[in-house]
Order: sequence, then C-alpha cells, then structure tokens
Amino acid sequence: MIAMEYAPGGTLAEFIHKRCNSLLDEDTILHFFVQILLALHHVHTKQILHRDLKTQNILLDKHRMIVKIGDFGISKILSSKSKAYTVVGTPCYISPELCEGKPYNQKSDIWALGCVLYELASLKRAFEAANLPALVLKIMSGTFAPISDRYSPDLRQLILSMLNLDPSKRPQLNEIMAQAICIRPLLNLYTDVGSVKMRRPEKPLAPVPTVTHSRTGGRVSSARPRGVRGGSARTGIPPPLSSIYTWGSGITTPLRLPMLNTEVVQVSAGRTQKAGVTKSGRLIMWEAPPMGAAGGPSLPGATEQLQPQFVSRFLEGQSGVTIKHVSCGDLFTACLTDRGIIMTFGSGSNGCLGHGNFTDVSQPKIVEALLGYEMVQVACGASHVLAVSNEREVFAWGRGDNGRLGLGTLECHNSPQQVTVPPEHEAQRVICGIDSSMVLTVKNQILACGSNRCNKLGLDRISSAEEPSPEDQVEEATVFMCAQSVPLNQEPIVCADIGTAHSAAVTASGQCYTFGSNQHGQLGTNSCRNSRVPHLVVGLQAMKVTVVACGDAFTVAIGADGEVCTWGKGARGRLGRKDEETGTPRPVQLEETHPYLVTSIACCHGNTLLAVKPAVEESPSQ
Repeated sequence: MIAMEYAPGGTLAEFIHKRCNSLLDEDTILHFFVQILLALHHVHTKQILHRDLKTQNILLDKHRMIVKIGDFGISKILSSKSKAYTVVGTPCYISPELCEGKPYNQKSDIWALGCVLYELASLKRAFEAANLPALVLKIMSGTFAPISDRYSPDLRQLILSMLNLDPSKRPQLNEIMAQAICIRPLLNLYTDVGSVKMRRPEKPLAPVPTVTHSRTGGRVSSARPRGVRGGSARTGIPPPLSSIYTWGSGITTPLRLPMLNTEVVQVSAGRTQKAGVTKSGRLIMWEAPPMGAAGGPSLPGATEQLQPQFVSRFLEGQSGVTIKHVSCGDLFTACLTDRGIIMTFGSGSNGCLGHGNFTDVSQPKIVEALLGYEMVQVACGASHVLAVSNEREVFAWGRGDNGRLGLGTLECHNSPQQVTVPPEHEAQRVICGIDSSMVLTVKNQILACGSNRCNKLGLDRISSAEEPSPEDQVEEATVFMCAQSVPLNQEPIVCADIGTAHSAAVTASGQCYTFGSNQHGQLGTNSCRNSRVPHLVVGLQAMKVTVVACGDAFTVAIGADGEVCTWGKGARGRLGRKDEETGTPRPVQLEETHPYLVTSIACCHGNTLLAVKPAVEESPSQ
C-alpha cells in the first residue's frame, strides 16, 4: 500500500471541468504548467518515466494554487539510454510512437505534458474520438483545434513543439524551462510559493515621472507619445489586427466585413463562399442572409438597393485541425492543415471533393487518398482541384474538360490522380482557373494546360510583338506545357492568376503582364482591342507589383506599398470604385485611417475579397 498526502483541491481535471468553458488567463495557465514542468523534470532526472501523465493525475492543494503529480503506479525506471516498449497510459494522452508500438523514452511524457498544457488553454482534450481506432487516427495525424487567439503566439508555439509527431523534434524539459515564456513564471514560483502575504499600502509612494530613453541617451516624456502606428492619436485606440473588404455583385465600393479582432493571413473566394484563415489556424467564413431577407441582398427590381449585411462565423467541426490555407471553388472548399493534410467539403459534383464519389459533404473531410503525402498547397478552380506536395508532386481531380487536369485526357476523376510534369521542372505552386490550370515552377517558369482560348495561358509560340500564325496557335493542351509566348518564357514569374478568358503574371522585377481576351479592357491597355500577344500593363509602372488576381473580366494588382489598383469590366461593382474608367489601372480607396499592408487577395467571377493589416512603422530615433 502507498500512503500519500491528501490533496483537498481535487484534480486538475475536476478544476478544468468546473470552469464551464470560461478560459483561464495565460498567467494562471503558466503558473500551473511550470509546477508540472519542474515535477516532471525531477522525475526524469531520476531516470523515471511517468507514462500516465494526465490532468486526472495532477493534484491541487486546498487553495488550488499548488499542484503535484500523482499516480506513479505504471512508471518505469530506465537506464541512461534504454527505451520502454510496453503500451500503457490513458489513450487520449498516449504518444504517436506508442500508437505505432515503437520503443519510447522521456519524449513520450513530453507529448503528454503538451496534451495537459493544451487542456489548460482550451479546457478540452487535444485528442478525442468516439472509439479507439478513430482516436489513434487523430493522434497519428497530429491534428487538433487551435487555442484561442487571446493567448500569445509563444504559448501556441510551445504546445505545437511538444505535440510534434517526431519525438526527436520535441524539446527537452530543460529546453522548455529556458524558453522566455516560462522564465518569469518559474521565477515567480520560487519567490512566491511559501511567501508571507502582506497588505499593500493604500496610498502609493511619491510618483516617479516615466521616461523613455532613446538610442542616443536622450529622454522623451511618456506623456507625449511618439510613433503612433494607427488608430486615433487622440484616443489611443489601436487599429484592428486585420480588416477584410469585399466588393462586386452589386457592392460598388469596398465593404468592410464583420469579424472578431483577430489576424487573418489568407483569404479565398468562390461563387458563393468567402473564407479566410486566421493566424491561429482557424477557418472563418462570411455569409450574407438570403436574398430579400433583412440584411440580405435586395430583390431584383427593388427601388432601393441596400448593401448586404454579412455575418462572420468560425467553421464548426474543426476540432483537432489547424488550418494554414484555404481555397474555394464553385460551391465547394478545400483546406490544408499544418500537418500537410487536405480536407474538402461542399458540393461533390464532378468529384471535386476527391473522396472517390460525387456525394456532398457538409463538414470538412480528409482526402484519404493523399494521407501518404505531405501537401503544401491546394488550389480550386470552378470544378477541379490541383495540389502539390513537399516532394514537388502534383495531383489533380474533378472535371477534366479541355484537359484542365493535365492528365492527357478529358475524363473526370473523383479522387486525386498524380500528374506528370516535364522532368526538367519542379512544381512550386498551382493555380486553377475556370477551365485551365497553371504550375509555377521552382525556377519561376509557367507550365499550363487546359483551354488556351485567346492565348490566356501563353502557350502560343510568339517570339516577338507580332500576332502568331494559325500554326503557332494552341487552343487546348491536355498535358502541362511550358509557356511559349514572349516575355512569359523569358522573365522569371513570381505570381500569376487565371480569369475566365484572360490571365496576368508578375515578374521578379515587379512588372505586370496580361494576356488573353481584352473584350472588357481587362488587359489594361486602355483599349478593348483583342490580341494574343502578352502586354505590359504600362499604367502600373509607377509601382512595384507584388500580387495580381483575375476575376471574370477584370484584374486587380497589389503594390509593394499596399496600393490596390483595378481595371476591366466595371459592371456591378467589379472594380470597387464608382468611376466608369475601366481600360487603365485606377486606385481603390479603403476605409483605413492608418498605414496598411495587403496580406491576401482573391477574385472569383465578379467578386473580390481583400485582407489588410496595419503596417509596422518604425518610431523615429532621437
């Protein structure tokens, strides 16, 4: 029989359960965590594995401030280099190496410690499932929901490091203790535990004027703030972490979409969807009420056209998943997790979801055929999908008309098929259009397949500014081919996008070229004359273009300093400005009161979605 001291505060699991979804502040989380950290460090220095570390085995004192680790019933003493083999522990906390039946060491306890820290931050377990096989699958994929945005990036990174699937990449306990986020709570622990509580004086001591020292040793009074980044200088209100704007479909000027104060790092737009990915890895969607409903789009023929009142929501059912990229097609969406897993949901027509069938799915579902690969990027067209792996492999599925899948046929595929690219090229990024596809290679070259109508893929053999002869024109390609039109086959291309009948590309020097149909002035040549020859957008030469996006008959370019310029078809607000000048680039004005940078842009059909964040301004030195 083992006799242990009584812990009147119960277990950490009971403490978490009683919180009733009321999140702990970060200081409290770290106060508990560093105590567990020190206890586990002591155990490991004695060459002992706990093997069942969980919140049910962490005990609290009566004030619920001091924690101790209990239940060493299945612990094991190791030699300095030995590993354990017995599968023990509570399933929700067992490490991937235990799931695979591999030998394990102290790093298995560190995985469990990461699960405990996650539970403190989210008030729920990192890995839960209805049955053991499903739980093992979740653990082996390493997918779990991100913690709240209220917590620091350091805390988020600490959790991710401890829950690394590779045991060798998990930090040692002494490395965790040396991290900046843990140093202060560790010092507080040594100075505060056991200290005598004293009442603070009611009256403060004589005030000491606060000063800020400049680099040259001068002083600037804190009563006169300098270097205000944004917001109101009078009120001191900081700018939001991100702002999301949309225009098109009747919205004639940029409309700021509602959202919580969180940073959105990437956006995507489909026929009806507007989606974004937050810095913490959550998928956010913006939806408008149905037509005719309160706050929804006005009915056709209405005398008063009101702007729709969009509503933001985080995607439900995202438990165990951290999203890093999203792409929207027509009525379906694809997500890429930080573990390289692709999930899809929405309409299953044309096999766009890649699940081996044509069934609609309401919640994100893993594309199981790609589980053996670590995917790094995914792109959706109107009815097909392309994805690229970390080994530069390209996969395609969905509708195959015009050869848009690059598989050499026009067939439709409802599961991912590996695509052959020219052997001398390595894929870096994939781009999907309505009926065509592009691959940007590691060497900044364009490969393309599908419909080359009006030479929108640059596949015509053009060596000068003259129109190609009929024998040099390519109307369709069923496999990926190199762009053959000057200057697309000569300049290094860093960004490209495909519209309905035209495309645009940005060179490494920041120049923008457009090619394809010019029916609505979408090539930016100040005319509507069609030409199969790529054109330099002269109206953008005053700025360095970094990103370009193409809609159905319009184009948007982003400058290095945050400039937003549009041109092309202006109907129904496509250009985000009220003037009717469409043939040349003109700026779009955003309702920002502070300097900003554009972090992401997406165009689809007649809509644009744009994400900006405050620009960091350096305070002038004294």
